Amino acid sequence: MSQQSIAQNTAKPWTYWWWMGSTVTESDITWQLENFAKAGLGGVHIIPIYGVKGLEQQAIPFLSPRWMQVLTHTIREGKRLGLGVDMTTGTGWPFGGPNVTPDLAAKKWQYNNGKFESVLTKQAVKRAAPGGAGLVLDPFLENAIPRYVQRFDSAFATIKELPRAMYNDSYEVYGANWTTDFLEQFRKRRGYDLQNQWAAFTDTTTALVKIDYHQTLAELLHENYAKKWTDWSRTKGFLTRYQAHGSPGNLLDLYAEADIPETESFGSSQLPIKGLRVDEQYEVDRYGTPNALAMKFASSAAHLTGKKWVSSESTTWLANHFKVSLSQIKPQIDELFTAGINHVFYHGTTYTPKNEAYPGWLFYASTNYGVHSHFWKHYPLLNKYIERCQEILQNSQPDNDLLVYFPIHDLWATKARASGGIHLLEVHHVDKWLLKLPFGQLSDWLWKNGFSFDFISDNQLQQWNPSTLPKYKTILVPATTYLPETTLARLQALAQAGVKVVFMEHLPMQPTGFLQQTQRNEVFQKNLTNWTQNAPSIVPTFDNLEKTLSSLNIKQEQWAKNGLRYIRKTENGKVIYFIANQNQTFEEGWITLASAAKGVNLYNPLTHESRPLATQTVAGKTQVYLRLLSGESCFLKLNDTPSSTTTSSTRLPVPSFGLDGKWKIEFLEGRPFLPKAAVMDKPSSWASLSDSASYFSGTARYSLTFNLPPNFPINRKFVLDLGDVREVAEVTINGKKIGTAWCLPFRLEIPANTLKTNKNTLQIEVTNLAANYMRLRDTQKPDWKKFQEINMVDIQYKPFDASKWQAMPSGLLNDVKLETSKD
Repeated sequence: MSQQSIAQNTAKPWTYWWWMGSTVTESDITWQLENFAKAGLGGVHIIPIYGVKGLEQQAIPFLSPRWMQVLTHTIREGKRLGLGVDMTTGTGWPFGGPNVTPDLAAKKWQYNNGKFESVLTKQAVKRAAPGGAGLVLDPFLENAIPRYVQRFDSAFATIKELPRAMYNDSYEVYGANWTTDFLEQFRKRRGYDLQNQWAAFTDTTTALVKIDYHQTLAELLHENYAKKWTDWSRTKGFLTRYQAHGSPGNLLDLYAEADIPETESFGSSQLPIKGLRVDEQYEVDRYGTPNALAMKFASSAAHLTGKKWVSSESTTWLANHFKVSLSQIKPQIDELFTAGINHVFYHGTTYTPKNEAYPGWLFYASTNYGVHSHFWKHYPLLNKYIERCQEILQNSQPDNDLLVYFPIHDLWATKARASGGIHLLEVHHVDKWLLKLPFGQLSDWLWKNGFSFDFISDNQLQQWNPSTLPKYKTILVPATTYLPETTLARLQALAQAGVKVVFMEHLPMQPTGFLQQTQRNEVFQKNLTNWTQNAPSIVPTFDNLEKTLSSLNIKQEQWAKNGLRYIRKTENGKVIYFIANQNQTFEEGWITLASAAKGVNLYNPLTHESRPLATQTVAGKTQVYLRLLSGESCFLKLNDTPSSTTTSSTRLPVPSFGLDGKWKIEFLEGRPFLPKAAVMDKPSSWASLSDSASYFSGTARYSLTFNLPPNFPINRKFVLDLGDVREVAEVTINGKKIGTAWCLPFRLEIPANTLKTNKNTLQIEVTNLAANYMRLRDTQKPDWKKFQEINMVDIQYKPFDASKWQAMPSGLLNDVKLETSKD
């Protein structure tokens, strides 16, 4: 696959594609890929996992000659259909399998009779496919990856059709905190014998040995695991997608090794968007929530190393099975975009044979993007929205001007809550590590107050050349206790080269490292004193920080304080903003841009429409009049053409009225059967009409004939406000298709002269979720749950049983309103 075709495919969203037991056939692979292409996907990521009960004989062992045949067929068909193909370097997760002998397997330490001893964790590959079961690989051992990939060398030796990329899932090597030659590596790297420092290692008053221990683990993970895997992949012609999170290493260094750093969005961010529904069974205390700051570790690594793509495992467990709506997905995708992600991977799609009865084969972790999904008919709308956004995001460059130093040594100095006594930097519970650090609190403040920034590690500071990345004007150092001497020296050198270095609250207090700490600290303090005489900035509070950054000409988008999340980028020298209103504190008004422009165009990726916005200059700053309701998103494209658009103060009043009358509801298609038609005094949920309607999953049509009030201006554009829609609404007025409302807010623009003074016919076809039908299905025929290993679980990881669910509201839930458009 050429780089050009890859670039074309990556604008479209891709999907994880679980091969259950690798029980696949060429004909069904082709059928599914053709459906994926029609739906607007750009590629698939193959992950072989556990199988289906009763089909054990049809399972294809991983990397066997037959498995390589179906992989080759997949890649060829993908090329024919314009679909890329990635695969995991293993089955399930993490790396491991039958070729991992005990000497290569993950290890932990134990301390007996004054000595460290190495013992196996005995962890096995999770959700392994046939041919992939076995022990988990030691991620710290020098020869583990080279020996592990020999199996892949053999399998691909005669294969000409290759996947685009190899994939490494999130760390999830639990309890591993040691390797065979750890003591030797520690002595070589830290300069002393860990064996002789047991008292210092367990001392609660000092953390220096613990920091050295974590530093050694991080270096071994980086050198022996991440780098060796990416180097091997590239020699074989594969790109790499790497989920570094969950590991005990410095995420910024690990992500940077990959061609495509990949973050993860697990669960619901529970954003305060008007009307956004959150699954009440999702356990925040147990699983945490997605957080844009965690996502920025991946995008920061990409920005600092010039990587075009930053990907994400997206919408994992967004809600329970059969309960995820498109309107819940879009805000999560928008959050990813604002955090710098531009290559979305859905989580995900399960391989399902063409002749398999509904609901098909399903992976245990929602969300289901497969052909049997209740939103499959409207799936292309989401895919087209993402494609339009990613086309811009992938072909523009970040315009961040602030670097925030990540003081990982301060994290290592705190008590580890993870198994094995080490810090696993996961993306789920950022509240338990990232947000507790001064680093996290600082980053959260910057994020909410409209500053564009990237994170930078100690290693990246050494490699960063300000002349090649000149937009970064300032390095911000959070309140930090421990700082490597090499980092201090580099900060001083950068300051001498003209880069502004700002410290929050105080200067670092001492160098890292246990060896000769007293002598080294004396030199460290002298260097700090000498530097202080040259006046590096020390900012005591966030209020002072806002003024300091302003004085350093760091751009601030003040409107971010209203809950407008954004990313600022440039394309051909022109500034572009992607903005998502993920709160309820802003609706419309003048906003002041930190970037100057004569004109501003708004591009709506939902409708593919562009229009100029009213602009004005106030106190030398460009202001633009923006209307963006809660849940909406757009691009602002700055240009040199003055706008002649009128301001809001000259706009006409906006009359609106509710559509009253007798509403008829007819059931068009769905399962288990079509309920009887009914008449309503006002729109309401069809699930409350009858017992049969409460089990219905499919599409129903709401119809109304209405007249306009006297003197209503029919020659103007209108907006139809559908209110609370469950879940997707296709609207027709007077026989003309108006559009489909699938995301918040559920509003559609009606062209001028579409309406008549009298006898307007409104038809709204609404499609709901599959949840209500599955209530009945699990009572009558729960036979679809036939999967090995974890079969099936709900969002709380309890046995899945929809028969106990209450009926979910479906259809139109409140009044439908008509108003004249402000645009």
